[in-house]
Amino acid sequence: MSETPTVGTAVTARSLPRIGVRATRKATIIAFFAWLFAVFDYIMFGTLLPEISGAFGWTAATAALVSTLVSVGTAVFALGVGPVVDRIGRRKGMILTVSGTALASAATAVTPNAAYLVGVRALGGLGLSEQAVNATYLNEIYAVTEDEKIKKRRGLVYSLVQGGWPLGVLLAAAFVAIFLPLVGWRGCFLLAVFPALLIAIMRRGLRESPQFELEQRLRRLRKAGKAAEAAELARAYGVEDQPSAPLVAIFRGPALRNTLVLGFAWFTNWFGIQVFSVLGTTVLTEGKQVSFSNSLLMLIVINAVGYLGYVTHGWIGDKLGRRNVIAYGWIISGLMFALMLTVASGTIAVVTLYSLGMFFLVGPYAALLFYMGECYDTRCRATGTAFLNALSQPGAILAGAVVTALLAAGSDWGEAALLVGAVGTFLSGFVMFGARKAKVLEG
Repeated sequence: MSETPTVGTAVTARSLPRIGVRATRKATIIAFFAWLFAVFDYIMFGTLLPEISGAFGWTAATAALVSTLVSVGTAVFALGVGPVVDRIGRRKGMILTVSGTALASAATAVTPNAAYLVGVRALGGLGLSEQAVNATYLNEIYAVTEDEKIKKRRGLVYSLVQGGWPLGVLLAAAFVAIFLPLVGWRGCFLLAVFPALLIAIMRRGLRESPQFELEQRLRRLRKAGKAAEAAELARAYGVEDQPSAPLVAIFRGPALRNTLVLGFAWFTNWFGIQVFSVLGTTVLTEGKQVSFSNSLLMLIVINAVGYLGYVTHGWIGDKLGRRNVIAYGWIISGLMFALMLTVASGTIAVVTLYSLGMFFLVGPYAALLFYMGECYDTRCRATGTAFLNALSQPGAILAGAVVTALLAAGSDWGEAALLVGAVGTFLSGFVMFGARKAKVLEG
C-alpha cells in the first residue's frame, strides 16, 4: 500500500490523521530505549562469552560453535516477527519484541548447559527484531507527524534512535565491568530483565500508526465481502488496493530488487558485525592479546565513537542520499578493520583503527533501517524490514561456522577476523550499489 499517489493521479480527497508533536517525540524516546536494552541483552551474551566459556570449560572452537548455533535459533525467531507485526499491528509488535528481550535475559541467567543456552538465546531474535519494528513504526509516524522539525530531518532523528546499538554495546561493556565481579555473569543477565520490562509497560501507552489503522479497515471490509467499498476507501486515501500476502509482496514489482540486494548486503555485512561487534571482546583478547578487563574499557571508547557514526551517517544520508552513504561507509570500515588486524601495534593504534572501523560499520545502519522502511508499502513494510533484518542471522551463522572451521584448522583469531569480518564488511559496501533509490514517504 503506497502512501503517495502515483504521478498523473488526482489529488486524494482524504488524508491520514496527523500525529502530534508530543506523541511523536514520546514514541521516538521510547523506541530509543527499547532498542538500547534489546542491544544490551544481545551484545551482553557475546561480551560474556569468554566468562561463560570458562565456567563450562569450553575450548575456543566450542564457544564459537555455541555462538553460531545461537545465531541459528535467533534467525528462526527474527524471521517470524515481520509477518506477525504486519498482522497484529506496530504497537503490539513493539510490546512483543521488548518482552522477548526480557524473557531472554531471565532465561539465560539460569542456564545449566550449552544446549539450554542455545535454546533460550534464540529468544534474542525477538529483541534483535526491535530495530525492524522501530523502523516500520517511526517511518509511518514521521510521515504524518505535526512535528515539522522531525519530519524535515527524519533520517537524522532516526539515527539517534538507531544509535542505541553502539550505546547498547557500550552499556553492556560498562555494565559487565562493574557488576561481573559483584554478581557474576548469571547475575548480570538477571539484572538486565528489569529495564526491558519497564519499556514493555511504557509502550502500552503508544497509539497505532494511522497507516496501519487504514490497512486494518481495508482488511475488515474485504473479509466482510465488501471488496468494492475497500477499493473505494483505498482510492479516497490515494493508496493501492492490493490484498496480497506481505511475504509475497516484498518479492514482487519494484520491491523485488531491493529485497534481493539489501538481503545480500545484510548477509555479508553481518560477517563484520558478528566478528567485531558481537564478539568484540574475543577479537581483542585472542586476536590482539588484550586482557579481558582492558578489552571492556577499550570497547567503551570504541562504541562511543560508533555512536557518533550513527549521527553522522543519519545526517549525511538526509543530505546526500542514504544508499551511497551506506555503501561507502562499509567499504571504508572493511579497510580500517583490515589495518587494525594487520599493522596496528599498541593500545592507541588498535583503539584508533578499531574505533574508525566501528564508526563506518555500525553508523550506516542509521541510514539503512530508515532507507528500508522507504522501500516498502504499508501492507508489507514490517515484513520487508524484518525479513532483511533476519537475514543478518544467516550471515552470523556462516561467519561463525567459517571462524570455527578456521580456528579448528589452526588459524588464530586475528587471521579469522581478517578473512571473515574485514572482507565481509568490505564486500557488503559494493553490494549496496545495486539497490534502487527509495521513495520518501509523505503523509
